Amino acid sequence: MRMYDIIKKKRDGGELTTEEIEFFVDGYTKGEIPDYQASAMTMAVFFQGMTPRETTDLTLAMAKSGDMLDLSVLGDKTVDKHSTGGVGDKVTLIVAPIAAALGCTVAKMSGRGLGHTGGTVDKLESIPGFKVELPPEQFFGQVKDIGISVIGQSANLTPADKKLYGLRDVTATVESLPLIASSIISKKLAGGSRHIVLDVTCGSGAFMKTPEAAEELAKAMVEIGNMAGRKMTAVITNMDTPLGINIGNILEVKEAVEVLKGAGPEDLKYVCVEIASLMYASCFDCSADDARPLVLDAISSGNAFKKLCEMVEAQGGDVRYIEDTSLFEESKYKYEVKSPKDGYIISMNAETVGIASVVLGAGRETLEDSIDYKAGISLLKKTGDKVFAGDTIAVLYTDDDSKITEASDMILGALEFSQDKQKEETLIYKVIK
Repeated sequence: MRMYDIIKKKRDGGELTTEEIEFFVDGYTKGEIPDYQASAMTMAVFFQGMTPRETTDLTLAMAKSGDMLDLSVLGDKTVDKHSTGGVGDKVTLIVAPIAAALGCTVAKMSGRGLGHTGGTVDKLESIPGFKVELPPEQFFGQVKDIGISVIGQSANLTPADKKLYGLRDVTATVESLPLIASSIISKKLAGGSRHIVLDVTCGSGAFMKTPEAAEELAKAMVEIGNMAGRKMTAVITNMDTPLGINIGNILEVKEAVEVLKGAGPEDLKYVCVEIASLMYASCFDCSADDARPLVLDAISSGNAFKKLCEMVEAQGGDVRYIEDTSLFEESKYKYEVKSPKDGYIISMNAETVGIASVVLGAGRETLEDSIDYKAGISLLKKTGDKVFAGDTIAVLYTDDDSKITEASDMILGALEFSQDKQKEETLIYKVIK
């Protein structure tokens, strides 16, 4: 078998066999296939696409290229939730404890933030003492004891995906549905959970900019996961505006705690209740409508908040910071961004706001960059709100006052005003199974 023949076959629109796909993934992971041939292969896929069977084979080969967690010893109610990325997306910090409090088993690997999107691991690491790297025996032991653990991704999780993504990023082949879907689902399959709920975001702060594009990706990922033997659900959510009020690691932990204590922003609460309901419904084979009252009770009873505290304590975190979030250190500088005019905010570019938080120190441009856990943005006004000139739209937090003007200008540049009130935004577009 030669890589040349495989590239030519796909270039000409042929359907690759399972063996040909495995040959490509295995050879490229081991360094036996050079970057220039892998680049040609991804470009051929970009233009010719892949059948559902081909995409599933690619996903499975990528998942098996490194470590694969076997969670079968934890029972049949293991559930994972994955977001395709957003701004102010602290959903995992909320839905994972809710699901665990209701009897689901959450043994989850999460990633770090990059660019304008935040990462769950960074948010957890902002809690003093919290360990995101656990030896396997401790990880499994904790999940058996309290039903939940969220850790960083294994260094050897889907190495094929790491190599291919880096290649796609510099060869203009990122925007390929089979390659996007296989990249995401390979990591979820390697994570080992039986049930997978995908939060497929769309809008200015997401990779997929329209509901239609998000639905196409969601359907592809659900089909791949189902073909691979997992129980899949996808929910398409709005990321035209940042989710909740706070953007930045400590700020988002504080907001997640508020929601688990029964408070917090309405948009964040709504999305989290729906996703947690889908997680429970998948595990216990019921409808989301049946699950919703149980989710709300897990919050109102305090059981979900207690579960978060249990996880923080089990992973070495100082639970006092969760019980009283005022203990978190605050930034040296706090700056209020004022509205330049009267009117309604009719749009807020979430990506631009996310980049502004990176400028303040809350995110990273490369995985080697350090971040300031205290830095970030609190949005006091969002899309749909009426404002008057001089009203505070956002509060910026940073230890570097030289970045305030740039971030403030970005926030104001992300806004569009009108004298007319617009219709309320849809937060959840569709659920796909």
